Amino acid sequence: MPDVDEAYLQIGEVAERTGVTQRTLRFYEEKGLLRPPSRMVGGFRLYSEQDVKRVEHIRRLQDLLGVALAEIKEMVEAEEVLRELRAQYRPDSAIDEKRRQLERAIDVVQGQYSIVKQKTEQMEEMKAQLKERLKTFDRWMKELNELETKEAVAPGLRPPK
Repeated sequence: MPDVDEAYLQIGEVAERTGVTQRTLRFYEEKGLLRPPSRMVGGFRLYSEQDVKRVEHIRRLQDLLGVALAEIKEMVEAEEVLRELRAQYRPDSAIDEKRRQLERAIDVVQGQYSIVKQKTEQMEEMKAQLKERLKTFDRWMKELNELETKEAVAPGLRPPK
């Protein structure tokens, strides 16, 4: 049973706050991404603030590491537009027509490029954060090793417990 001092949210409230559907929350539970929530007497799911933070983190990782369906659709449709432009191209077309086709192709590829660029920038940011975390852990490990060495050299100098 949930801790009475902590505020809990029902599934609809969590879905609204995190921007996912109730179905998605159940899917996260099913796949082990989210702990099974506490339940009210009637069986209603109750989520903690920690659960909400976890869902937000999952969403952030999805956005960062994956490509949203809308972006996939945009990338696929862009390829279709480019194929159509290639099929329509005629070497003997007027310069204005060639320019129009080229400008359209540039717009389409710029859209694709911006999707990939955004993902790359987000990945670089996450990479930098993880690199800093590893540096911190490395520093802590060195400090522990130094402490262990000092204790091994002078074991009698340790303070009593």
